[in-house]
Amino acid sequence: MANFRTHLGVAAAAGAVLAHGGWQAGLWNAVESLPLLALVTFGGILPDIDADRSRAIRLIFNLLAVPAVVAGALMLQSRLATGSLLMVCGAIYLGVRYLAGALFARFTVHRGLWHSLLAAGLCGLVTTALSHRLFGQTDHLAWAHGMSLALGFMIHLLLDELYSVDLTGGRLKRSFGTAFKPFDWREPGNSLVMLMAAASLAPWLPPWWPLRELLCQGVSLWR
Repeated sequence: MANFRTHLGVAAAAGAVLAHGGWQAGLWNAVESLPLLALVTFGGILPDIDADRSRAIRLIFNLLAVPAVVAGALMLQSRLATGSLLMVCGAIYLGVRYLAGALFARFTVHRGLWHSLLAAGLCGLVTTALSHRLFGQTDHLAWAHGMSLALGFMIHLLLDELYSVDLTGGRLKRSFGTAFKPFDWREPGNSLVMLMAAASLAPWLPPWWPLRELLCQGVSLWR
């Protein structure tokens, strides 16, 4: 499979193209393009959240801890005094950075369910819901955030599959087919739970028509 540097570099390049292209097309302004670049780049390493003791998993949970703290602060700032809020935010950071990381390492298998299109869809929908409901972004921009993360996620999966093909030897490596798959064929129960989790996000998502409009605009840009 591709290494960490390749995943990060390719996703960042794709994110730059997406952010700049959408800006030039008038889909978002220059400031709004920066989170899109960041989300594609982050999505490009996110599937390795199931890789125990890798550089990617440490970076992923470090990065996830930051929006978790921001979300906690936004939700609790009107309920807690400053000192208590700081303590809670510190606990949130430590919980996401260390406890959540340890749980993922314990209960996930590399190249399992988190290396699938179903996981890409779930992560994209979670990002859309958080962007819309928690950070108050417009319908159009919230869907753009979710699609950006899902795009980076799928770029990671595709790179892993491409690196599973040995062109010089004319053969397929044993890892071929374990990344760019619709769901984890070996764990249909876990796949069903993830599908149900994705479906449960429906009440928190913005209307679907801005997503269709965004996709149509994106297709027209490539023509």
